Amino acid sequence: MTFLPQEIIAKKRDGEILTAGEITAFISGFATGTVSHAQAAAFAMAIYFRDMNLGERVALTEAMRDSGTVLDWSDLPGPAVDKHSTGGVGDNVSLMLAPILAACGVYVPMISGRGLGHTGGTLDKFDSIPGYVTSPDNALFRKVVKDAGCAIIGQTADLAPADKLLYAIRDVTATVENISLITASILSKKLAAGLGALILDVKTGSGAFMPTLEKSRALAASLVEVANGAGLKTGALITDMNEPLASAAGNALEVRNAVEFLTGKKQDARLKEVTLALSAAALELSGFAGDARKAVETALASGKAKEHFSKMVALLGGPTDFVERMDAHLKPAPVIRDILAPKAGVVAAIDTRGVGMGVVALGGGRRLPTDSIDHAVGFSALAGLGALVDGKTRLGTVHARDETAANEAERRLLAAYTIGEKAQNYPLIADHIDPPKDA
Repeated sequence: MTFLPQEIIAKKRDGEILTAGEITAFISGFATGTVSHAQAAAFAMAIYFRDMNLGERVALTEAMRDSGTVLDWSDLPGPAVDKHSTGGVGDNVSLMLAPILAACGVYVPMISGRGLGHTGGTLDKFDSIPGYVTSPDNALFRKVVKDAGCAIIGQTADLAPADKLLYAIRDVTATVENISLITASILSKKLAAGLGALILDVKTGSGAFMPTLEKSRALAASLVEVANGAGLKTGALITDMNEPLASAAGNALEVRNAVEFLTGKKQDARLKEVTLALSAAALELSGFAGDARKAVETALASGKAKEHFSKMVALLGGPTDFVERMDAHLKPAPVIRDILAPKAGVVAAIDTRGVGMGVVALGGGRRLPTDSIDHAVGFSALAGLGALVDGKTRLGTVHARDETAANEAERRLLAAYTIGEKAQNYPLIADHIDPPKDA
């Protein structure tokens, strides 16, 4: 039977259910060039308006996974586990979670992304470490995972290439914000990574792509259902992003925050709870038989997680003494100054997206995909919701390349903070979605 892409587009346009074979044929054709970019754009738009059921979502995810290489970690002496965050501000959890899990005996081949919009990217953070290679060849990637227990790198060209192509089309055709397409995009890369288990951190609130709890729950449910439907044991936590998770936002500043966290020098309370909760959930999904929460707490407190982080950085080309001599390797921004609260009161609300855009405006994120990043800039010492402030209290400290940029960042940070009489209270972990019983 002759494959005609336009027939599949028309079928979905009219609200019909596509078969797994039709979806596979379309994505395979797109990856090999027999389906045009115009047809892929029409396909994405049809899905955007008509959506997909669970079976279609699983088929789309698997087809995008199978468009390239699928890694195999069966030679490791323990399970391969990963975590994915839907993105936030001050979200450097991956930098601590991966070595914590490695210290518990599981392996973390973490394939991460760069910043998107107002959210920071894990790879951009690691690029601030001199010499660290975020795009190693497969042999080095495998060696680091085996020897250090974890490796955090970027997506290679041969992992789910259909996703990369389709995302570029969605980005310019206003079809990004669809749960079916988001689900397939996230999970196709994770399935291609050959994992045994996955924990998802789905953000909700003013700094999240899904700002309401209802939308965050819908995305989390879709991700968990589709991942398990495709054979990957997956659970999710829905966590709060109505304020920056760490007290720092900006690439090198978040790396510094992470190292201080791993060494015990400074651990932001909200960040610690989310990191340990996600680490424990991931460990449970891997089949760990003991008390997962106690195990991850011990891995952090004992210094073992710090050792795994240090080894990973060194094996991927970074300084062998990075943890011990961080100040010598992370060069500060030229302009560093405090931003004081405009009046007395309580930090009542934070436009977390606004804080993230302040980092972008400083040069710590991208306005265009081709932009280079200034890794030194951003905010530190950010005040959290409920903090008591007055005209002598800092809302944060700006790190900028020059005074003009610092002034703009100060304006943005002040606009993002609302000082009032009472803070809105949000649950830090709003929900926990487990895999189906039969998964």
